[in-house]
Amino acid sequence: MAVVTTKAIVFNSLKYGDTSLIVRCFTLKEGLKSYMVKGVLSSKKRSIKAAYFQPLTQLQIEANHNNKGKLNSFKEVRVIHLYKEIHTSIFKQTIVLFLAEVLSESVKEEEANPQLFSYLETAFSWLDTHSKTANFHLLFLLNLTRYLGFYPDTSNASNSCFNLIDGNFTEHISRKESIFGKELTLFKTLLGINFDKIESIKFSKSERQQLLQILIKYFELHLEGFRRPKSLEILQTVFT
Repeated sequence: MAVVTTKAIVFNSLKYGDTSLIVRCFTLKEGLKSYMVKGVLSSKKRSIKAAYFQPLTQLQIEANHNNKGKLNSFKEVRVIHLYKEIHTSIFKQTIVLFLAEVLSESVKEEEANPQLFSYLETAFSWLDTHSKTANFHLLFLLNLTRYLGFYPDTSNASNSCFNLIDGNFTEHISRKESIFGKELTLFKTLLGINFDKIESIKFSKSERQQLLQILIKYFELHLEGFRRPKSLEILQTVFT
C-alpha cells in the first residue's frame, strides 16, 4: 500500500450499504481508481462529505492506494475547483451526467494520462464559466477521441466521405460505415476548433441530434464494450 497525493476528477459514485459510497475517480498520477468511502452518508459530521463526489467534481486527494485489486481509501479530500453553475443549471447538470457516463465507459486504464487529465479539467472549467453551451458536449466528445487514440485523420479532409471505422476521409462510400453529404458537413464543422469557437456555431436542434448520434456511433466502433449512455435520452430531451 502506498500513500498518494494527487488531483482527481470524479467519474461516478455508487451507494454501498446504507451509509457508504464506492467512488470512481480519474487521478492525475495513477489513472482510474476506485475508493470505498465508509459512513459518508451517515448523519455524523465528517471531514469527507458526500457532496464532494458529484460527477466531474475536481478534487485534491490524499489516499491509500492498494496494488492487489482491492478498493482504495481516502485519507483527505478537498474540492480544488468550486463550480459556480455546473451543479445548479439543469442544462449543465444534464451535460455533466452524460459526459461522466461517457468517460466511465471510455477511460478504463489504471495508468497516468496527464494530457487527458489536463484536457478534462480545462474543459469542465470552461463549461462552468460560459453561458452558450448547447454544443459543448459535441466538441468535447470529438476532442476526447484525441486522447483515446482515434481522433479523425484529417489529411484528406477534402474527400467526399468519412469512414467511421478507419477514422479517415475517403472517396469510397460504404453506407454502413461512412458519413457523407450534410452529415459530413456537420462533422467537419467541429474539426480543429476550440471551445470558444463553438459558441458561434449555429446548429439546429435536428443537426445537433444528428451529430450526437454520429459521435456516439464513432465511440461504439472504436471502443470495445462501449455502452450507449443511459442519460443520452435525457440529454436529447433537454436540448430539444
